[in-house]
Amino acid sequence: MAKISGLTKIRDMHDNERQVAQKAYAESQETFERIAKELYNLLKKKEIAENSFENAIQASTSIERIKEQSAYIEKLTNQIQTVQVLVQRARNDMNSKQTKLSEAYMEFKKYDRIIDLKREKAQAVIRKQEADFMDEMSMQQYMRQNQR
Repeated sequence: MAKISGLTKIRDMHDNERQVAQKAYAESQETFERIAKELYNLLKKKEIAENSFENAIQASTSIERIKEQSAYIEKLTNQIQTVQVLVQRARNDMNSKQTKLSEAYMEFKKYDRIIDLKREKAQAVIRKQEADFMDEMSMQQYMRQNQR
């Protein structure tokens, strides 16, 4: 039973690591989603600006307005490129934390399974001892009855 309690402490330690990894993964997932939404919003703005630019070109609009639209689209394009890098970093971080979470979970389950097997083995030993004891009692009772 001492071995099982030692393994239980190790399993609990791995469970704590798993919980920390779970929180870190959830935080990285939220960060990724926030940055991805920012990218989505920028892409939407760019699409609207490009449509507005196309309409401005087709309509009789001043050159200044077209230059402003073009500069705005260029600014959005630069922002999109910057945010795309951030999205990729956040995705890599999230994937790395997911890998750590999986590893921590596997370690926890490994010790959990070892503990279950040791408990089953200990119960089997107890059942065997009880069966042997009952056999011995039966044998002694039989011997007493035959001696009379």
